[in-house]
Amino acid sequence: MWLNLSVSIKDNVAHVRERIADAARRAGRGPDDITLMAVSKTFAAAQIREAYDAGLRVFGENRVQEFAGKFDALPKLESAKWHLIGHLQSNKAAKAAELFSAVDSLDSVKLAERLNAAAESAGKTLPVLIEINVGGEDAKSGVAPGSAELEQILREAPRWSHLAIRGLMTVPPYTEDPEGARPYFRQLRQIREQVAARKLHGFSMDVLSMGMSHDFEVAIEEGSTCVRVGTAIFGERR
Repeated sequence: MWLNLSVSIKDNVAHVRERIADAARRAGRGPDDITLMAVSKTFAAAQIREAYDAGLRVFGENRVQEFAGKFDALPKLESAKWHLIGHLQSNKAAKAAELFSAVDSLDSVKLAERLNAAAESAGKTLPVLIEINVGGEDAKSGVAPGSAELEQILREAPRWSHLAIRGLMTVPPYTEDPEGARPYFRQLRQIREQVAARKLHGFSMDVLSMGMSHDFEVAIEEGSTCVRVGTAIFGERR
């Protein structure tokens, strides 16, 4: 993976965009079809502002409490969209609905119920993605493909009038070779196609959030519409 820590965040963003464009061309897609999300967890407000100044508008954070501490330091980023991409405990749903533009890690009916109630109280409709644990890893959150929990989420979704389920998200098992993630990305795309074919009420299924700094090009080739990039933009986390 290319990364030059001696250059600026602006330069890193430009290079990531070049990689996205190259991968999109290989897949017969347009680069504008892919959203670049800057994963800003653990990074300071000043670095986030630098990424914003470089043209980024979509940011991913892992923890409600961490982002709450940054939020007041970022009042002038009016066009920024803040996505929660980490596991969300249901008892933090109200705060998440208040702070974030979207929650990309829905993984249970209980959490959906809490988020829906919180979004209703906030007077908003909250976009969400269902997180799928494609690798079946115990250390990762997400519902299992074909599980009863996933089916219940799909069945119950019409009741959640303040949630908009827009697609799927996954974090595949890590492999040194980015090609090792390809079967998992392909699997998520197939799951989305299966859900979309059911034409369920309240589902757009437009979003496939998959691919990170070391494997996002493979993800784009397999249909990703949103890549979550942290290290290749901000550098190594400390």
